[in-house]
Amino acid sequence: PAAAAAPPPPPPAPAPAPAAEPRSAELVCAQGRNLKAVVCPRCGSRVLLPGAATFALRELLLPVMRKKAAAAAAGGGGELLREHWLVRDMFSFENVGFTRDVGNVKFLVCADCEAGPIGWHCLDDKDSFYVALERVAHE
Repeated sequence: PAAAAAPPPPPPAPAPAPAAEPRSAELVCAQGRNLKAVVCPRCGSRVLLPGAATFALRELLLPVMRKKAAAAAAGGGGELLREHWLVRDMFSFENVGFTRDVGNVKFLVCADCEAGPIGWHCLDDKDSFYVALERVAHE
């Protein structure tokens, strides 16, 4: 008896997405650092100079951006964000503030107008500060 023909191979899997997704592609240089200054979307205060941070993909839950009083009153709600600027040294920031500890996390806010949170810092890792691309402007 003749052997049955093998089934056709499955179609090739789609190519993985590049490290810098479309939203971030124009903001990241070939070395993976920020091409433009990072600024507060509300007041325009400069948070980071060009080249001060590295692009990073990491899922982090940040509270919804609100004015300080409204955020305190609401006490919850969050947004899962993936694209961040990773800063390894706190002194690389031009202008950033930190919230009180929330568990083992401090949230980053604009030091001038207190808009935020724009980022996240885990107290267990002293050398990692994440600034969410969606929460800041670039110039």
